[in-house]
Amino acid sequence: MKNRFTPSCDSFGPLSSFIESYLEQVREQGFSDSSLWAQLRVLKLCGRWMKRTGRCVGDLDETAMCACLRRLSRFSYGRNSGPSTLRRLLEMLRRTGATPPANGDSQSQVDVLMVSYKSFLLKERNLSPNSISHPLRFARRFLADLFGGGQLEFSTLRAPDITGFIRRYAHDHGPYHTRCLVSATRSFLRYLHCKGLIDADLSLAVPKVARWRFSTLPKHLPAAQVRQVLLHCDRKSALGRRDYAILLLLARLGLRAGEIVKLRLEDIDWDNSRISVCGKGGNRAQLPLPTDAANAIARYLQHDRPQCACRCLFIRNRAPVDGFVCSSAVSGIVQRALERAGVVSARKGAHLLRHSLATEMLRKGATLDEIGVVLRHRSSDTTAIYTKVDLASLRALALPWIGGAR
Repeated sequence: MKNRFTPSCDSFGPLSSFIESYLEQVREQGFSDSSLWAQLRVLKLCGRWMKRTGRCVGDLDETAMCACLRRLSRFSYGRNSGPSTLRRLLEMLRRTGATPPANGDSQSQVDVLMVSYKSFLLKERNLSPNSISHPLRFARRFLADLFGGGQLEFSTLRAPDITGFIRRYAHDHGPYHTRCLVSATRSFLRYLHCKGLIDADLSLAVPKVARWRFSTLPKHLPAAQVRQVLLHCDRKSALGRRDYAILLLLARLGLRAGEIVKLRLEDIDWDNSRISVCGKGGNRAQLPLPTDAANAIARYLQHDRPQCACRCLFIRNRAPVDGFVCSSAVSGIVQRALERAGVVSARKGAHLLRHSLATEMLRKGATLDEIGVVLRHRSSDTTAIYTKVDLASLRALALPWIGGAR
């Protein structure tokens, strides 16, 4: 393998002594041979660029990498794998001490603020890493809309600026995304006030998005369609068997997508057929593991799960070999399963199977308290929405129509 991927170390210029370490890292992450060739081509061009411009390894930082990328843009390899390869290289060089750590002075004002805000969300708000992507993205959008690329003059912020930003955004987006923006904007403004960057708590100026509780029906699938979705899983492939195990956990236990992402190998108690689930707010619950789900997980672990140091239960099928980055990957698995089974639904995310489980339990006579225990609802009001789909019980409560029945 060494001769195959490093035919001549001299051709990598100042990077020659780091190529073996880089290759060892990306091989462990599960990159294919074709991807390794492309990455080596980028590193070779980067080494030549460093030699021509008189740069050494210690001179590499984000600014130098951007200059190198502009040079690599003339080559086809640079367009596809250049940014990720150079980012991976810089992280490795900083981790080994060959390159100085990132200097906050070289970062933009927005980048420095986002690093501080991210730390605030993780440490002081105790949010999980998977749940902070939306607040960070909306915070950047807020700053770009109000300040453009200029200085962040927070002292000039006023309540009309906040409401104007929300109104401009809401004009082009639906209620769901607008509610996400409103929530993220409040969080960011509270952070600015907490850190003393603004004098007044402008989060109070963020308008609310009208939302009436219990105004909609929970989207769900009949039990026959859930079985159809499970039957159409391709269990002849490793990827299909992984997806089948995930779908069984969603359909049998009503797990949330984020809970699937956070499952780890040690969360399964094989001796007692139980699984430990980390729910909202970091609350853990012990749930019985159904036999079919246990068998599917065991087969995946024995034959299909890639060998890696990651302790996540389910591993993504693309390099780098690691756990799922976010819950949208699980929702994508459900969406593709619905398409394979030919099931048409207004909702296509992972929560569809959670609603389907609750609805089926109610149809079979389970009480709302029992459903709330299975779904781990903290409030009985959350479970009460399923009463709207219990048509048999609702018919007994309906008053007779004064015009008579046909």
